Amino acid sequence: MTMAGATAAPTAQMSSHTAGLSVGEGAGLAGRVVLITGGTAGIGYETARGLARRGAELLLVGRSVGRGTAAAAALDAETGRTAARFLAADLSVQAEVHRLAAAVRDATDRLDVLINNAGALFGQRQLSADGIEMTWALNHLAPFLLTHLVLDLLDRAAAVAAPARVITVASAAHKGARIRWADPQLRRGYHVWLAYKQSKLANLLFTFACAQRLDPARITANAVHPGLCASDIATANAAVPMFLWRLAARWFARSCADGARSPIAVASDPGFAAVTGAYVVDERPVAPDPAARDQQAMARLWALSAAQTGIDPAAAAAIGSATGGGRG
Repeated sequence: MTMAGATAAPTAQMSSHTAGLSVGEGAGLAGRVVLITGGTAGIGYETARGLARRGAELLLVGRSVGRGTAAAAALDAETGRTAARFLAADLSVQAEVHRLAAAVRDATDRLDVLINNAGALFGQRQLSADGIEMTWALNHLAPFLLTHLVLDLLDRAAAVAAPARVITVASAAHKGARIRWADPQLRRGYHVWLAYKQSKLANLLFTFACAQRLDPARITANAVHPGLCASDIATANAAVPMFLWRLAARWFARSCADGARSPIAVASDPGFAAVTGAYVVDERPVAPDPAARDQQAMARLWALSAAQTGIDPAAAAAIGSATGGGRG
């Protein structure tokens, strides 16, 4: 299948009965293979739990071997079967994203669902091993690169039980954001919130560009906002003082289990099988900020991301070109 130039309408394509969905109605996922980045804690782990209960075979990605093996063991114990396998990777490092893709190929010959969940905030500007600002490297470039590298596995699953699904965890923080095209790595005027908001807008632009390029009968692409959740995302890298985050979490945050409801729904519910190019909040497609539907920004971001990840520009313009067939 090919991911040809974007010509599709900028609104989500969805089935007529999507509005009636609830997480509890998710179809059985026995035999379906799901890759979840950041799947060993927080929203990612709760998403994994929900999908494991539906019978999915999980590949959990995280940095900590101890936390990852414990998470996989807990899911196995809860389900009474071998439900999860842990794959270690630091997704801010592009060589490790490539290594992860190779490990996924060793573990399975297909992927039914890819959930790009890993993300972080960084209180101080940091550079990845590739010399890229960490928020941009982890939150945006990692999903862009990983999706390219495993697309043929998703297409292979589509041949068995179409369509495969790509889900990227975005955020309402994209509202009011803009891509700083002259300085996307924020070398000047870095602020944790500006970096995070920009990365979340990039998540949506990437998702909607994928939806326009991929044949929706084979692979869909959607983004979800889990809501403000009581995870450690804001404190792990000194982005927010611990006492402030605890106060906010106590009064305003939902549980990670509640935050996982939308990714679980988009990954498993049959009503979402025909949905692509959607931004999902509380299990319902909603309108994102208009900046997320900017066609020129989508194309510009695609080209920039291809250059920053070393993806062949021709392949990036047609993301599915290596898999053969499809819409052209």
